Amino acid sequence: MNSRRTFIKQAGIAAAAGLVLPSFACVKSSKVVGLQLYSLRELLPQDPRGVIAKVAAAGYKEVETYGFVPGTGFWGLDPKAFKNLLIENGLTAPSGHYGIDKYIQEGNEEELKSYIAAASAVGSKYLTVPYLGDALRQNADDYKKVAAKLNQAGTLCKASGLKIAYHNHDFELQPQGDTTGLEIMLKETDPNLVDFEMDIYWVVRSGKDPVQLFEAYPGRFPMWHVKDMDKANNEKNIEVGSGGIDYKTIFKNAKKAGLKHAIMEQENFDMEPYASIKQSQAYIKNELL
Repeated sequence: MNSRRTFIKQAGIAAAAGLVLPSFACVKSSKVVGLQLYSLRELLPQDPRGVIAKVAAAGYKEVETYGFVPGTGFWGLDPKAFKNLLIENGLTAPSGHYGIDKYIQEGNEEELKSYIAAASAVGSKYLTVPYLGDALRQNADDYKKVAAKLNQAGTLCKASGLKIAYHNHDFELQPQGDTTGLEIMLKETDPNLVDFEMDIYWVVRSGKDPVQLFEAYPGRFPMWHVKDMDKANNEKNIEVGSGGIDYKTIFKNAKKAGLKHAIMEQENFDMEPYASIKQSQAYIKNELL
């Protein structure tokens, strides 16, 4: 599971877009399942057009982007070309992952504005922060500073018709006095400006209960990363429905969370990747939504 963190640090970009449906009831009726494209990070750079076509063939209707680089775009495709590729395959990208550590640390708006422009061109509704560097999260005060920057970034995003969101790992759920970093950010951010993308796997792995967070902060989690945990090794992902996470109970509480987008992600595979993502998509669509 550290591969994603290493990728983000080394690449200097955060790894880890369409219509936002108004309520979980709409998602449930249309059974839309999304895929975080980071799942296919080893394949995408070689053949983005082929990969996107296979994602659509696996039954996905939405994707979440990652890896945008100003100047080279998404694996050699500029945002407009990438959006056209999605349209050709019947896909939208309601969210994308963009790292904003520089903005948080330095207040540099130029990089953030380039991400806003890219997300807007793709048709996204969310610009999602996937990770925080170690130096930005040493204590409770750091999380308060991050929250303040998220509010500021949210204001910039709102002016372009976007909303900023924050995606958690497990470190945000470590104790900060009598609270956690995630709860500090939830309390210190303006719900009109900042949403959260709950990575269910990381919440469960940290020992927390996703449903308790939904109840404590209703409506703050309109996006979820749905990835399952191997029963024998909690550091390993496995196809959704085959692991140890009780997703049926979690999805019964989707309305509390405000769920709009269920996004499957898997960071390692024991079977052929396209067969794996198809299996997870079918389980989420037929058993959970």
